Amino acid sequence: MLAYIIRRLLLIIPTLLGILTLNFFIIQAAPGGPVEQMIAQLEGLESGATARMGGGTQAEVRSSNSQYRGAQGLDPELIKRIEEMYGFDKPIGERFLIMLKSYAMLDFGNSFFRDKKVTELILEKMPVSISLGLWSTLLIYLISIPLGIKKAVRNGSRFDIWTSSVVIIGNAIPSFLFAILLIVLFAGGSYFQLFPLRGLTSPDFDELSTFGKILDYFWHLVLPIGSLVIGGFATLTLLTKNSFLDEISKQYVVTARAKGLTDTKVLYGHVFRNAMLIIIAGFPGALVGIFFTGAFLTEIIFSLDGLGLLSFESVLSRDYPVIFGTLFIFTLISLLINLISDVTYTLVDPRIDFESRN
Repeated sequence: MLAYIIRRLLLIIPTLLGILTLNFFIIQAAPGGPVEQMIAQLEGLESGATARMGGGTQAEVRSSNSQYRGAQGLDPELIKRIEEMYGFDKPIGERFLIMLKSYAMLDFGNSFFRDKKVTELILEKMPVSISLGLWSTLLIYLISIPLGIKKAVRNGSRFDIWTSSVVIIGNAIPSFLFAILLIVLFAGGSYFQLFPLRGLTSPDFDELSTFGKILDYFWHLVLPIGSLVIGGFATLTLLTKNSFLDEISKQYVVTARAKGLTDTKVLYGHVFRNAMLIIIAGFPGALVGIFFTGAFLTEIIFSLDGLGLLSFESVLSRDYPVIFGTLFIFTLISLLINLISDVTYTLVDPRIDFESRN
């Protein structure tokens, strides 16, 4: 197992390199880069409109005299200084090599437009994303696994039919629509004002006692976490049910029952470990999925300034250091989480041996 882990860790390097290379040249080719953004601000124009009017890549928007479209009337020396400020006075290949050298030393540079280091920005937004990802994933598993087991044991019963209706509704309606509904019902939208509408803490958070801080923190999380859980538990519930149904129908379960074991001992002594293999091993991946991508619209609706919103705004403003820095960190974490998932398989079922695979 140790040799397998080392091989997977070594494979992370070329995987990261390939992902960074592909995304670097794709994003660099997108119109409306940081130089155009600055020119648009100097011209008093909207950046997005300027980017759309540009209609070409970073290289294409240069005219024969190294001017940018939309830069007519600006001093060429000013344009040159803007290029130097963002590093666009160097060829694209040289910029790419400089970025790789910096990333090898875990130096992700400074944001173009926020006057902060990329690592500082990520650490600043991390509490929101950790809160949404961690608590929603834990609640989804705590609800889905017992519910899925109960549905499998009582398959075809009235309980199974009614809960399936709830699961179908939860699967059909996106999380952000549940978020809007919760705001309308419980955040002063039209009916009750029981929960706060924005932020992770109250303005007087620092003045509260320790217990008060904990209560305030979870009070702010009730609605956003609720919307994520309602929209996310359906798939895991059905996966758990189907996994247990598949195991219950196997021969070893029939043999165990024939030996006189009770249903409880058969379920939790034999079926549980095999059925839970795919579910438990998928926990790290599910956490990363919600942590990095699933809560973006929830962050916007509840005015939570997290990593999803940071990444989206960085793409719109072409803040390249933040885009590539977050991409590098997110990709690295995802690759490590995938490795942890594989290791989790062996912990749940020691019969699995990755070393024996060709």
